[in-house]
Amino acid sequence: MRIYTRSGDKGETSLIYGQRVAKNDIRVEAYGTCDEANSMIGLALSHLNHEDWTDKEAFLQTFQKIQTVLFHVGAELATPKGKDVMWKLKKEHIDELEKQIDEWDQLLEPLKNFILPSGHQASASLHLARTVVRRAERISVALEEELDNQLVVSYLNRLSDFLFVAARYVNRQLGGTETPLDPDV
Repeated sequence: MRIYTRSGDKGETSLIYGQRVAKNDIRVEAYGTCDEANSMIGLALSHLNHEDWTDKEAFLQTFQKIQTVLFHVGAELATPKGKDVMWKLKKEHIDELEKQIDEWDQLLEPLKNFILPSGHQASASLHLARTVVRRAERISVALEEELDNQLVVSYLNRLSDFLFVAARYVNRQLGGTETPLDPDV
């Protein structure tokens, strides 16, 4: 199979089921931003290649599932309204995020201030992934009426919370420093 098709050379692409849309269509923006977030998560995880802590493998397995679900969320966003999706996001996926957030949050110092994205490279990169997920969420809100699965926006909202806590957890595990926001600057 060739990587290039030349079918997008005039500024159009295909949604799932073949419907042609402009490359700046809001659906393309939404699933493209999910893809960007997924790539950012991959970059963040690559910063952990030479790091070690007791639960690192479980952490990476959790993220492998998150990246797979995020890929499928992108596919849902690329599926026109009324068409069957190959894989459907379920409430259990949101519940799993919340369970992991609560588990990691119990290990962290309670926040007393806002914090700046900082610390270990993986942590800072997870914060960047979080902001990309927030953008995907904002774009997806504009699509809500066209989405068959209203859980997509909720999942993206919770995923950004998950990434925030994951960034803090990585800093804790690897000795990264959280930089509090200085309100007097």
